[in-house]
Amino acid sequence: MFEVKDIPLSDNKRDFYASLAQQLTGLLEGEPDAIANAANMSALIYQFLPDLNWAGFYFMRGPELVLGPFQGKTACVRIAVGRGVCGTAVERGESIVVPDVHAFPGHIACDSASRAELVVPLVKDGRVLGVLDLDSPTPNRFDEEDREGCETLVRIYLAASALSL
Repeated sequence: MFEVKDIPLSDNKRDFYASLAQQLTGLLEGEPDAIANAANMSALIYQFLPDLNWAGFYFMRGPELVLGPFQGKTACVRIAVGRGVCGTAVERGESIVVPDVHAFPGHIACDSASRAELVVPLVKDGRVLGVLDLDSPTPNRFDEEDREGCETLVRIYLAASALSL
């Protein structure tokens, strides 16, 4: 059984994300179930990434995103493609860093405390299968290093998980 080790906070985000990626790799090793892996990944991110109020997944179900495993307050269950930050990330097929969600046209406020958001699409074989969604109560919480680090985590998740539409 994999045991999560403490990841010390560091001013160097690249080192932090490298440690988080190493932990995630060990945590998911040998487990192909996409839902179980999403649950553990959400918990790992929520536990170690500072200043979050929500971390979780939405998966494509037909023409919309449907809530998957997460950590945080209750959330919106269904999001249309092209709507909000998550739906826009699916539509574009690329990650989106939002410094202030109140300035993002069409933002969906599941938790009114959220001020910043990072959404990374789950792209496999050229198809978007869902998104990893992170929210923070702090404006400007996420930057390009967070985007790059979370994209690496998503690649690890996709490589380990038997996820398809």
